[in-house]
Amino acid sequence: MPETARTWRVGTAPGIFPFLGHGIALFRRPLAFLNSLPRHGDVVEIRLGPQRAWMVCHPELVHQVLMDPHTFDKGGPLYDRLGRLMGDGLVTCRQEAHRPKRRLLQPAFRPSHVAGYTDLMGEEAESVCRAWPEGKAVAVSEAMMALTARVISRVLFSDSLDDATAAEVRDCLTVVVRGLLIRTAVPVDALFRLPVPANRRYRRAVDRLHAVIDSAMAERRGRAPRDDVLETLLAAARGGEAGAITEQEVHDHLITLLLTGVEAPALALADAFSLLARHPEAERRLHAEVDAILAGRPWPGSDDLPRLVYTRCVISETLRHTSPGWLFTRITTRETDLAGCRLPRGTTVLYSPYLLHHDPRSFPQPDRFLPERWLPGQVTAVQRRAMMPFSAGGRKCLGDAFSMAEATVALAAIASRRRLRHLPGHGGQKTRPAITLGPRSLVMVCEPRSHARTGAPSSAHTASRSSRDPGTGLPTGR
Repeated sequence: MPETARTWRVGTAPGIFPFLGHGIALFRRPLAFLNSLPRHGDVVEIRLGPQRAWMVCHPELVHQVLMDPHTFDKGGPLYDRLGRLMGDGLVTCRQEAHRPKRRLLQPAFRPSHVAGYTDLMGEEAESVCRAWPEGKAVAVSEAMMALTARVISRVLFSDSLDDATAAEVRDCLTVVVRGLLIRTAVPVDALFRLPVPANRRYRRAVDRLHAVIDSAMAERRGRAPRDDVLETLLAAARGGEAGAITEQEVHDHLITLLLTGVEAPALALADAFSLLARHPEAERRLHAEVDAILAGRPWPGSDDLPRLVYTRCVISETLRHTSPGWLFTRITTRETDLAGCRLPRGTTVLYSPYLLHHDPRSFPQPDRFLPERWLPGQVTAVQRRAMMPFSAGGRKCLGDAFSMAEATVALAAIASRRRLRHLPGHGGQKTRPAITLGPRSLVMVCEPRSHARTGAPSSAHTASRSSRDPGTGLPTGR
């Protein structure tokens, strides 16, 4: 039987303020504002400052947008701001430039290469465990930012960022992501050219992040080649062939990968530990699985990752519960129809993974943390369709497999040695509004696991480290 055409609802969000539109609501209470929108339609008109925009609230319509990147291209207030920060990198470039950029970077993030990074990820996670004093309060968010910064810097530049630079990157990212949200919610450039302290802090943070990239590129010149992303990009720049990239494009790619590879995975890991501390049964199941599979080893190897089923369920449910990437914009490149609504060329269209992940039509009891949703045989087709922490379509996140492997290795390695508890009186960390979501100042008490490994690394991991290139820290034979 032919399917009956669906009738979509189109509405307008109430509470528009002159000049500011819905910017105040989106900045001060973003999650509540988003969750209120499906009541007004499947596509809802909102105001970003004085500009009209359309929020897509149904997963089928979101897929319609994401599967047609030539009509719904990267753009709008979010990507306008990101473009000034990242340049013309993979995340911010227009669709016509996307394919060659992705083809250049794709090999470093293929599953075969990701498998080679597991020891690198495990070493950094174990370093975090060693630094945490037992029975003391530890800054979990800061530690996860330092961990992911060291991991991505070793992938990009071979040499890990030193502690001082990693701390600078972490602090600069904190300033930048807070500043980007208000610049997206109220896209009025004149406000952000004023010489007020917040604007000056933002500019200094952006300049420092660019300086870190410039320094890494300068240090590589004249040195022996390394097996890392920077070397791949510099080789393409030196190629001298048609389509070769410029040094500015090398810079843009590196800062894009640094920015996207540090904060979002760090927030997800910090949130996972926070959620596990509030859900002891899920924590017990995680510990039982990790203990059985690691069997005293300090971290999982690449062959262990498919066996850490419940660990991946915890990560997937964390990404559903509080997806770091929670709000994105697109811009129409031509006049088009969406849900029966005619959109002129240049219209800003938004979608929110957080909104989709908290829609009770797709996820019953959406505010509950239930890793069991993702066990084999439990997840439904509707849930798979609505779950998009890494976006979808041709512009899906290049590093989705890398991020999942990093989170799996780090969570298993830390959980096998340490248990984290909330401070007395902790009522649940509120998610702070920024361009990403997650606990940015989470402090917890570190307790040892009773069976925590105390001896030297196992022979398998020792052998793995002995086969690493001493100059790069990456596995040989790649």
